Amino acid sequence: MSASPPRGSTALEGPVAGVGSGGPAERLEARFAAAAREGRAVLVTYGVAGYPDRDTGLAAFRAMAEAGADVLEVGPPYSDPLIDGPVIQRAVQAALDGGSRMDDVLAMVDELTADPGMSPVVLLLYYNLIAHRGPDRFARELVQAGACGAIVPDLPPEEAGEWLAAANREGLAPVFLAAPTSPEARLEAVAHAGRGFVYAQATMGVTGLRASLAGGVDDLVARVRSHTDLPVCVGIGVSNAEQAATVARFADGVVVGTALVRSLGDHGVDGVRGLTAELSAAVRGARATPTRG
Repeated sequence: MSASPPRGSTALEGPVAGVGSGGPAERLEARFAAAAREGRAVLVTYGVAGYPDRDTGLAAFRAMAEAGADVLEVGPPYSDPLIDGPVIQRAVQAALDGGSRMDDVLAMVDELTADPGMSPVVLLLYYNLIAHRGPDRFARELVQAGACGAIVPDLPPEEAGEWLAAANREGLAPVFLAAPTSPEARLEAVAHAGRGFVYAQATMGVTGLRASLAGGVDDLVARVRSHTDLPVCVGIGVSNAEQAATVARFADGVVVGTALVRSLGDHGVDGVRGLTAELSAAVRGARATPTRG
């Protein structure tokens, strides 16, 4: 990875106007604030770093941003992907087989964020990858690479002291998950410890394509909001533009991953660009479309 200085003061002007300079977490927060001023939700798109290879993966993230993704969620490949379904598991294995490791992921993020108009980038990764490098080192490297924060799905906030301290020192956004089964005490802990946004799981279980949205996800969003003013994004179970539009009517953000990973494998970068454009149009127009009774 190159020894370029942190990009904490880089202005981001990407798909959402009005996002200015600031530290890593502030850039992410500004993206949500700009979307809120426009009266719409944010589109967060996920991809596996290094899939199907480094250059194609990098091109896919750039295509997502160009097609309307507000935030990019980069997933470093990991040998034991606990919450990932078969589509993402296969992509992760292909990236690992191709030699993609954390140094390569950070270098790719560094190259991606070298564009001052790039959408804010967060990583979604398991805590072992942080612990292996040490929270302080990892936080410094994230900032140096231009990332805004990290989602760590297997790290509960009650056990996140070292990571929270490191992230706070570097101005990163530590993002935590809220599940349909989370008790109120856990939601309060997530709200108190997190920054940037709260990731609300639309369904229990692993990631994957769903024919329909799980019931009760709007109730989960309302429960989270009773504990925090942070934006609430819904993912794990949002598979297409229709579902994205439904979520965008009541949540602050929509996270789509498996459908985009599958599209990249089946149709390449052009497929990712086209699907992202469909999702973006659905999310941006959702609140202007009357809900059918």
